[in-house]
Amino acid sequence: MPTSEADGLELRPRIVGIDYGTKRVGIAVTDPLHMFAQPFDTCDPREVLDRIAAMAGDLGVESIIVGWPLTPEGDETTARTMVQPFIDRLQRRFADIEIIKWDERFSSERAKQALYDAGVSKKARRSKERINAAAAALILQDYLDQMGDKR
Repeated sequence: MPTSEADGLELRPRIVGIDYGTKRVGIAVTDPLHMFAQPFDTCDPREVLDRIAAMAGDLGVESIIVGWPLTPEGDETTARTMVQPFIDRLQRRFADIEIIKWDERFSSERAKQALYDAGVSKKARRSKERINAAAAALILQDYLDQMGDKR
């Protein structure tokens, strides 16, 4: 597990957030104290398992929060048929890491609004990669906020 040599404190493994799509996967990561989520990367779905493996080696990963597609009423959508096989692959590759499905309703719309609110240029706000990474960060932050001290 990585440690901070500056203060001698052992750092906790990170929590990773995923906004899975067939064209792009947004990845977010927590700070060492698990207080804040931040966009980390966007990659091709064929590369995401290797990216997570690299993160696990560099930072340590204790949990992976995967956006789970639900309707506005809270019912599962047909998109789950693409997300569940991805979760199955995660569980096979990272058997020692907890995988958690998390409500991703409106995450892309909220990500677009957050980018606008942050003053990101109109051209940059159109970047699907930026939106996917921001959506992953919102999914992860929702998890952190709801779980609080329960983790």
